[in-house]
Amino acid sequence: MHWRENPFLLTKILATVGPACNTPETFAEMIKAGVRVARINFSHGTFDDFKQALDIVREASEQTGIAVGILGDLCGPKIRTKEFAHGGISLNTDDNVRIVADESLIGYQDEETGTSYISTNYGLMVDEVQPNERIFINDGAVRLRVNGKGGEGKSRYLDCQCIVGGLVSNKKGINLPDSEISTPSVTDWDKECVKWSVENDLEYLALSFVRTADDISTLNNLLKEHGCDNNGRGGLKHLPIIAKIEKPQAIDDLDRICEKANAIMVARGDLGVEMDMATVPVIQKKIIANAHDWGKPVIVATQMLQSMINEATPTRAEVSDVAGAIMEGADAVMLSGETAVGRYPLEAATVMARTARVTEKEVSKERRKKRSSPPKRLQQNKRRTPALAHGVGVIVRDLQAKYVVVWTELGGTAQYMSQNRLCVPIIALSADKRTLRQMSLFFGVFPMHMDRPKDSLELTAALDRLFQLYNWADPGEPVVVCQGEPLGTPGITNTIRIHYVGDVQRMDWHDESEKAAGDNADVAASVAEKILTEGDKSS
Repeated sequence: MHWRENPFLLTKILATVGPACNTPETFAEMIKAGVRVARINFSHGTFDDFKQALDIVREASEQTGIAVGILGDLCGPKIRTKEFAHGGISLNTDDNVRIVADESLIGYQDEETGTSYISTNYGLMVDEVQPNERIFINDGAVRLRVNGKGGEGKSRYLDCQCIVGGLVSNKKGINLPDSEISTPSVTDWDKECVKWSVENDLEYLALSFVRTADDISTLNNLLKEHGCDNNGRGGLKHLPIIAKIEKPQAIDDLDRICEKANAIMVARGDLGVEMDMATVPVIQKKIIANAHDWGKPVIVATQMLQSMINEATPTRAEVSDVAGAIMEGADAVMLSGETAVGRYPLEAATVMARTARVTEKEVSKERRKKRSSPPKRLQQNKRRTPALAHGVGVIVRDLQAKYVVVWTELGGTAQYMSQNRLCVPIIALSADKRTLRQMSLFFGVFPMHMDRPKDSLELTAALDRLFQLYNWADPGEPVVVCQGEPLGTPGITNTIRIHYVGDVQRMDWHDESEKAAGDNADVAASVAEKILTEGDKSS
C-alpha cells in the first residue's frame, strides 16, 4: 500500500528502535502502520549501534516516502547499580544491605554475616541520602529503608534494611523518592551523545529527569557550543529539546519547564516510582493541560502496550490507556520495549494506530462543536502567525473545510496550526527535508516535500494536482491555504486564502497580471506536476 492512500492519522506515534525492528524493511512496515518518530535510547548501546539505528530509519523513510523524525533520548542523571560478582543478589525482607561509596566495588553477599554489598554509579549518594529515607531498585520492585550511615573516604556507606525483597542485578535503576540529589542534569555521557546527535542531524533531543527549567537552559547552552540555537537566532541549526517529566521536583516547576522546553514528555515509569502511583493519572492530565497552555507538543509514554512485548494482542486496559491519553489531548503516544525488544513490534504499532484513529473520530466530533482557541500563552504575545492560525480554525469550522494547507520554510506555521487542534489534516509543504522531519511530531500535520513554487499560482495549481492524483478531495470542496507573501521568506506568514479544489481559473487574484496568469491554468498545472514529481524523488 502506498502511504498516500490513507496517511491521515492526527495523533503521532513514536517507536523505539532496537533489536526487534533493526532492519529497514521491518521499520518501513511500522512507518506504513503509522509510526512517525523513531526514538534512539542512549541508555543502551554504543555509537556504532546508534548509527546503525539511524541508518535503518533513514532508509525506511526513503523507502516509504514518509518524513520520519529521529529523537535521541539522553540518559540524564540516572543512578544505577554497578556490577555484581555473580550477576546479582537475591534480597529477602529484613535483610541487611550496605550501599557503598566506592564505585569500583563489585557487589556481593557476605555468606558469614548475610549482609549484601551494593555499589552504584553515583558514589555521592551515600552523602545525600539520609536515615529513614527510602531507596527503590528496579522500578520499585526491591525497596530499602536507610537505618544509618558511616565510614570515611571510599569506605563511606549507607546501612539499609530490605523492606520488599527481590533480585538485584547489574545496572538496575535506583530511585530516591525522599531525597534531594545534586547529580548534574547533563552527564559526561550525555555530553558525548549531544555532540553525536548534532553531527548526525537528529531532529529532537529528550532530556531525562528534568527537575527545573534550569536543566533545560543547561542543555541549551551545551547545544550552543555545538552550533545550535533553539531560540532561532543567527541562522544556527535548531535541535528542539523534549523535557521528560519524571521527577516530583519537575511538577513544582512545571510552568517554567513548559515555557523553556520545545516539547514535553510524560514519562510515567520513573514518575510512578518516585510518586504515589495513584496520583500519576491526575498528574498526567495536569501536564498535558499545561503543555497545551504553552502551545507545546506533549507525548505520553511508558508501558502503553507493555503486554505486547510478549503477546500478539494487548489488554483492554492498555487500549483504554492509549485512548485516554488521546482524549486528554496528547499530541503523541510512544512505544518503548514493545518495539525495541518485543516479539510483535509491527503489531504494536498497528494496534496503537488503530486505537488512535477510532478515538480521534470521537474526539473530533466534540471539538468541532466548540469554538477553537489558541493556547493561552500565545494569545498574550500578540504575534501575527498565531493570530492567523486561530483565524484558520474559525474558517475551517464555518466552511467545514476538509484540509488546511500551509507552505512553511522552517515549520513554525505548521506548529501554530497544530496548536489550535483543528481536527482536520494540515498538509505542510516545504522544500527543506530537515523541516519536514521535525514537523513529524506535530499533531495533525502531514509533511510533504515540494520544490518551492515561484508564486501562489504555481502553489495552488500544485495543490489541485495533488488532490486529483491521490483522490483526497472532490472538485469544489473548500481548502484553506496559509502562506507568506512573497513566497519563500521565513517568518512572514501573512496570507489566508480559501481555495475550492479544481477552481484555479477563478482564483481571486490581487492584480490583473496575476489574473492573466490564473487564466492559463493548464500551464500552471504542468509546472505543478513537475514540482510534485521532483518532490517525490527527493522525499
